[in-house]
Amino acid sequence: MCGRSSLTVTEKELEARFNASFYSEDLERYNPIPNYNMAPSQKLPVITNTDPDHINLYRWGLIPFWAKDEKIGYKMINARSETAAEKPAFRQALQKRRCIWPIDGYYEWIKKGKEKIPYRVTSNQQAIFSIAGLWESWKDETGETVHSFTVLTRASTPTMMFLHHRMPVLLPREIERDWLEESIDPTVFLEELPLFGTDELHVYRVSKQVNNVRNNHKEIIEEVEDLEQGELF
Repeated sequence: MCGRSSLTVTEKELEARFNASFYSEDLERYNPIPNYNMAPSQKLPVITNTDPDHINLYRWGLIPFWAKDEKIGYKMINARSETAAEKPAFRQALQKRRCIWPIDGYYEWIKKGKEKIPYRVTSNQQAIFSIAGLWESWKDETGETVHSFTVLTRASTPTMMFLHHRMPVLLPREIERDWLEESIDPTVFLEELPLFGTDELHVYRVSKQVNNVRNNHKEIIEEVEDLEQGELF
C-alpha cells in the first residue's frame, strides 16, 4: 500500500488547483490525465520542491541515485515515514528532494477467502488531495536521466484499519506546500501531521476491473453494490 490510485481531472483543473503549470512537451508526449488507474512505473504528475511552479511527470517507483538497475524502483513505490530518515534509499531525498503527489482517490483491496475485493478512497472535503512523496534523479547506462518518486505511508488510523494497516501520508491543503519548504525539518513535520479518518475520507467498493492495470476508463471508479458494507462500517 499505496499501490494504485486515480487522478481523473483535466490538466486545466489540476493547474488551477495547485497554481502550477504543465510543461507543454510533457502533455504532448504522455497525455497523463485523466488517469483512472495510476500504477507503478507510469509517469505521473508531481510537484517538487525544486520546481514548485510546474507539474512534472515522474516515474512512480523511486530509483536511488546509486542504483545499478532501474528495476529496483518496483520495490520502492512506498516509503515508511517513520523510518525514511534511516534508509539509504530515502534519507537524502527526505532532506533535499520532497514532492507532492496529487490524486483524487486511491485503491485498496480487502481479502475475503480467495477473493480480493477492491475499494476506492476519496476525500469528503476536496476533489483533489495530496500525498507527501520523495523524488530522485538517476542516470541509466546511456546517460539519460530518469526522475522517479515514492509515496510516504504511515500507520492507519483506527477507523481506517479495516481497509489496510498502512495508509498514505495525506497533506492537509492549508499546509501541503509547507512540505516543499527547505527550511522545515521533515521528520518533525511528519510527526506533527494530523491524521485523516473516515469522517474526512469516503470508502466505497468498485469494480474488479481495476485489478487489471490495462483497464483505464471512468467505469472503474464507479461505486458497485457491496452487500456486506454494513459489516465493514
